[in-house]
Amino acid sequence: MIPVARLNHAVLFVRDAKAAAEFYGRVFGFETVSEEFNGQAVFMRAAGGENHHDLGLFGVGPAAPHPARGTTGLYHLAWEVPTIEDLATAARELQAAGALSGASDHGVSKSLYGADLDGNEFEVMWRVPRDFWAEYEHRGAIMPLDLDAEVRRWGAAAGPAA
Repeated sequence: MIPVARLNHAVLFVRDAKAAAEFYGRVFGFETVSEEFNGQAVFMRAAGGENHHDLGLFGVGPAAPHPARGTTGLYHLAWEVPTIEDLATAARELQAAGALSGASDHGVSKSLYGADLDGNEFEVMWRVPRDFWAEYEHRGAIMPLDLDAEVRRWGAAAGPAA
């Protein structure tokens, strides 16, 4: 058994690495660590992160096709935010960027979904404290997300959740 601690970074094939880096910088606040191979590879770090890089972007050219839906391969990446208020901010940012495609309540997490300029799908999620997973601890769930209600329930202004 390999003792995995967590996902360290993700690398995506994109049409234009610099354009993709601009998107991830503007929408997620990722900072560029380095550009390699004349800008065909860009390595980025989450703002304030301890990792060397959290995201690598490898440019494959403007004629590259979008990922084919319904075939094998990566479905999406999930970026975790520290607070439910951060998730609400993410919803506003993704909406403004035209990148928000959906939202779900999974019982154990509250999630937003979107796609980057190349159609790579991602999730931005806030993890519910484990003491509150209840019946969702051992099953998957996909329910509608009422983000305003979740902010009222879990936000700093609400105090400890009941």
